[in-house]
Amino acid sequence: MNSVGSRATSFDNGVAPGQFLLTKEDFRHIAAMLHEDAGIYLTDDKAMLVYSRLVKRLRAQGLQSFRDYCALVSSEAGLDERQKMLAALTTNVTRFFREPHHFDHLRKVVLAQRAAAARKGARLRIWSAACSDGQEPYSIAITILSVIPEAARLDVKVLATDIDPNMIAAGLAGIYGEEAVSAVPREFQSRWLTPFDDDGTKKWRVSKELMSLVSFRELNLVGAWPIKGKFDAIFCRNVVIYFEKTTQSAIWTRFEKALTADGRLYIGHSERVSGPAEESFIGEGITTYRLRQGDVR
Repeated sequence: MNSVGSRATSFDNGVAPGQFLLTKEDFRHIAAMLHEDAGIYLTDDKAMLVYSRLVKRLRAQGLQSFRDYCALVSSEAGLDERQKMLAALTTNVTRFFREPHHFDHLRKVVLAQRAAAARKGARLRIWSAACSDGQEPYSIAITILSVIPEAARLDVKVLATDIDPNMIAAGLAGIYGEEAVSAVPREFQSRWLTPFDDDGTKKWRVSKELMSLVSFRELNLVGAWPIKGKFDAIFCRNVVIYFEKTTQSAIWTRFEKALTADGRLYIGHSERVSGPAEESFIGEGITTYRLRQGDVR
């Protein structure tokens, strides 16, 4: 998840002829709303990115300036557009089996340790936080089925959440292009993905078995978490890096409390657990952490 930019040549005085005016005041207004809604902090050097991401929204609304756009998204009548602004300013970079070492660890350690208990009826839960369009949670589900083929008939579930309702809708649809699916091992493609023709373009649909394992929900990581029960593993990768340090610390602590004893946390390659939660985790591989048994507060 990332944010914002522009083709503006002057931050205060607008841009080249024919383009919209984005002033410093406009930018900081938008940045404040993004911080309030999603916890994402934007520095002034992101102004060009804000411009490029939102110029289409101005055109869609028939507006002439960012000042008018700020007035709209700050009003009660503009709540729907404010959600579209948030979606436009958050980047959803994802792919199947991204950072494969995490899925190897999930398969060889977490699932290997819990498979027998799951077959006897024990609860198994994994959370894909900031799931984007579903490629991460479906990768988790495929990994689960590779170890526990009967998982769909057991008390095994993957929770997939994202702040962007468009991404949740894409995940629920479970349809992906050939480039995306190319990252899925062929043995898994043939078993849990079905190719079909979409007006001359080859696409793939995830199987009903995979869909039955994954529950998609809209959720803001800096808001309330209406979640019951704890997780055996949480994937939250390349998201927390966009928050301020105090917000990062708070989220790590919330993840700590959401894990079972000995639960695992998988994070992005540029991220590190920090703050009070740091003492409760043990490094167990590349950006892979294990919660110390008995440390769950």
